[in-house]
Amino acid sequence: MSISENYEWHKDNYLVSTDREKLDVQAIHRYLTRSTWAKGIDLSIVGASIENSLNFGVYHDEKQIGFARLITDYATFAYLCDVYILEEYQGEGLGKWMMQCIHHHPVFEQLRRIMLFTTTAPWLYQKFGYEPVNRKNYAWSITRPDIYTNGKNRG
Repeated sequence: MSISENYEWHKDNYLVSTDREKLDVQAIHRYLTRSTWAKGIDLSIVGASIENSLNFGVYHDEKQIGFARLITDYATFAYLCDVYILEEYQGEGLGKWMMQCIHHHPVFEQLRRIMLFTTTAPWLYQKFGYEPVNRKNYAWSITRPDIYTNGKNRG
């Protein structure tokens, strides 16, 4: 397995693909900039984040309708983030299917630890074995929720 090797999964008229060339960075940016977790994010930051991640695009008849990415060392650790399905496609099981595809990717299957931070859809992630990390002095972070809107980190 090569870290640059592309993987694809098909279901009806839908596709999940790790092919970076298929990604619509503008569409990803449009969603993220209105999301609760990346409001106001600059297009150049979205582009850099995609370049440095293992990406999963979700497509319906070649139109990008969803996305997720793993920030990973490709050996032991990954951080799952920027997970979304466009609102008009929600309720069709596509989020669950995308998560199944991510979990069946060869890189994901060998990882010792996968982290996820979310305030939305915890029921979905619980189905895949994710658990809250609420042990004292165990998980630590620096969080800057307004970094893209406070003017200090403009691309």
